Amino acid sequence: MDTMLIYNVPMQETFGVWIAVYFYLTGLSAGSFILSTLRYVFGFEQFKPLAKPGVVLAALLLILAPMALLIHSGQPMRAWHLFVFINPSSPLSWGSFLLTIYPIISVIYGYFMFKENKKWAKIMGIIGIPSAIAVHGYTGFVLSVAKARALWATPIMPLLFLISAIISGIAMMMIVNVIQGYFFTKERKINTDLLFILGKMLIWIIIFDLFLVFCDIIAHYTGHKEGIEVVKHMFTGTFGFLFLFAEVLVGKVVPLVVFSVPKWRKTSIYLIMAIIIMIGIFIMRYNVVVGGEHIPIV
Repeated sequence: MDTMLIYNVPMQETFGVWIAVYFYLTGLSAGSFILSTLRYVFGFEQFKPLAKPGVVLAALLLILAPMALLIHSGQPMRAWHLFVFINPSSPLSWGSFLLTIYPIISVIYGYFMFKENKKWAKIMGIIGIPSAIAVHGYTGFVLSVAKARALWATPIMPLLFLISAIISGIAMMMIVNVIQGYFFTKERKINTDLLFILGKMLIWIIIFDLFLVFCDIIAHYTGHKEGIEVVKHMFTGTFGFLFLFAEVLVGKVVPLVVFSVPKWRKTSIYLIMAIIIMIGIFIMRYNVVVGGEHIPIV
C-alpha cells in the first residue's frame, strides 16, 4: 500500500518587523555617512553643506538601530553574551563588534570635522567608509547564510542591502538639505543646485538597484523549484502588492522617471520623491525580512 507523508509546517516568524526596522536604520546611517565623506575625503566642495549633518545623523541612527535589535531579542540584558561567546563563523558575531566600532569612528570623524581638522577628518573618513559598508553589508550576510529561506539565499543580498542603503541615505540628505536651507539659513534659501545633484545621483543608483533586483528575480526563477515559488510569492502572493506596486513602481520607478525629466526639477517635487523613496526602501526591508519568512521553509 502506498503511503504519503505530509508535513504541515506553519509559518514561523523568526525575525519580524523590528529586524526590518534595524536593517533600515543601519542602512540610513551607512548611506548618510558615505555621503558625508564626499567633501572631506574626496574633496567635492559642493557637498560641504551636508557633511556635518550627515555624520551627526550617521552616529545617531547607529545608536537608535540596536534599540530595535534589543526590543526584538526579548532578552536585552543578555546582549553582552555576543561579546563573550564569540562565533567566528556567525555574521551576528561580526555585527556585534561592527555596531560598537562604527559609531565610535563616526563620532571621532565628526569631532575632527567640527574642529575643521581636515587632515584627521580625511583619515577617519577613509577608515569610516569600509566600516559603514561593513556594518550594513553584514546585515545582508545575516540573511544570505539562512539557506532554508529561499528568498534570502542569494549571494547578492549584501550588495542589494548596501545599494538600497545608499539610496535611502541620499534621499534622507535631500530632505535634510531642504530643511537646512529653509529653517537654518538667514536667507531661508534652499540649495537647489545640491538638491538636483543628489537627484542625478539617485538616477544611476536606482537604475543599478533595479538591475540587481531583476538579476535576483531571474536567478530565482531559472533556478530550483524553491526559487520559482519565491518569484510567484513576491509577484502574486500576499506581498505582491507591496513588492510590485509600493516598492518597485512607486518607490523606485516613479522617482527615477521624475528625476530624469528636467521640467520637473522643483524643490517640492524632489522633496516628495525623497520621502517616497525612503518609504519604498523601508517597504523593501519589510518585504525581504517578513516576506521571506512567509515563504514555506525548504
